[in-house]
Amino acid sequence: MARILVVEDHADIAELLTHSLQKAGHAATVVTTGTEAVPQLRRAPADLVILDLMLPGMDGLVVCQAIRQDPALSATPILMLTARGEESDRVRGLELGADDYVTKPFSPKELVARVAALLRRVHRPAATPGDEGLLRYGPITIDIARHTVSLGGEIVHLTAKEFLLLRYLIEHRGRVLSRDLLLTDVWSYQYTGGTRTVDVHVRRLREKLPILGSAIHTIKQFGYKLDERDPGTV
Repeated sequence: MARILVVEDHADIAELLTHSLQKAGHAATVVTTGTEAVPQLRRAPADLVILDLMLPGMDGLVVCQAIRQDPALSATPILMLTARGEESDRVRGLELGADDYVTKPFSPKELVARVAALLRRVHRPAATPGDEGLLRYGPITIDIARHTVSLGGEIVHLTAKEFLLLRYLIEHRGRVLSRDLLLTDVWSYQYTGGTRTVDVHVRRLREKLPILGSAIHTIKQFGYKLDERDPGTV
């Protein structure tokens, strides 16, 4: 059973979300303003946040940014929920660290399925003894089964999308990867305009894993390439 925080100011929608999540076996807590979201997460950490964009007190984009900037909460998966259907709003949410995006009106079944998919990415079963499931790049180790990343033996906390992006880059090291390809394969999201979503997440990986600063090369007006040869150990 997953603990899910629903940040939604419309009572009918909050009730529908709560009913759908409980029916799927999850425990749901509801707060109705943006200013309540982060304090509630600090009091009772959640496995996932469903976050409306238009909220009283503090809008969802600001809440998303606040969660991502809090070291204790930054890895919490965020599913954005909003009545806005414009491309720019979806992109802004992804740039700020949202892991998925659903627009109103929505299908409860689809939303529950997206919640389940996000939870699967983050909460993987522990590896059995002798089961490797490890992906290494220099001093960086990705434990695919446990969904953890370490640098020189020290755990580094990544969001779900940062984890998937890092894994994708390492699995495709040496290849030049376009932003469109990364959006499609990592975000399952297609956008043909000039979005900074990938750039923002690459910047965060470089900040959290400094050894990637020189290992990830920016290919001007196209995308990125991770050095094929492992960087030196720390």
